[in-house]
Amino acid sequence: MAVPGDQVHAVTQRRPRLGPRLSHVNIHIWRALVFVLLIAAWWLLAALAGENFLPTPWETVVAGTQVIGDGTVPVATLDSLTVFLAGFLLAALFAIPFGLLMGGFRVFGATLEGYVNALSAMPRVAFIPLIIVFLGLGYEAKISIVFLGAVMPILINTYAGVLNCDGELVEMARSAGARDLQIFRKIMLPGALPYITAGLRVGASLALINTVVAELYTAVRGLGGLLSVYGNSFRMAPYFVVVCVLAALGMLVMQSLKLVERRMDRWRYGGERM
Repeated sequence: MAVPGDQVHAVTQRRPRLGPRLSHVNIHIWRALVFVLLIAAWWLLAALAGENFLPTPWETVVAGTQVIGDGTVPVATLDSLTVFLAGFLLAALFAIPFGLLMGGFRVFGATLEGYVNALSAMPRVAFIPLIIVFLGLGYEAKISIVFLGAVMPILINTYAGVLNCDGELVEMARSAGARDLQIFRKIMLPGALPYITAGLRVGASLALINTVVAELYTAVRGLGGLLSVYGNSFRMAPYFVVVCVLAALGMLVMQSLKLVERRMDRWRYGGERM
């Protein structure tokens, strides 16, 4: 049964919780307080470790104005984003339909489940030498490494989401004369959306990590290349600039996926009419 449009937001905001309601707390103040505490802890650690090992936040800001102003970090960021987005989108385009097929056709899923779990447990780094041999050191190799890092979490979560759909609701739909395609499209797919979005988040974080790994193992370019160059020359201030840029990219990607999740939740609760 569909949920009225003016109640969708209320439904999607029902989450298990402890403590006060989120609406009763100004979350921006808490986030700002945590940020201040992190900066203070960073400054203290820098004072204890020495500037040769850990730069202060101010030294990092000064280095950031230099490497961003001369175009080094922007060019590297664009290079890394190209590799990340290409590998992550290819992984999502492959893993979501394949996971839906595995969950929708139980024989197909049960046959391949063991092999999927084995591939998921295998370290992706083990494939890098083979990828370099077959694809070289260019963008194709980097995108393949990112794809391998992101594809399994998305596939396994999609598969689990279809398997964990409401069995009683499926039986009620069958007794009402619904066809398999209707059940899949109206019950299984909406029920799997929370799992799919969770898989996309995990896959995106691993894709970003594998982007840096790919740039370290293949042609030394992008943000991973800058980490290698600055780390090997002990230029710690610009090194931490790159680390902060990667952290900002990760936060941006996660927030973007949260927006996608909210839109999918609205479609989920608004699209359950049989």
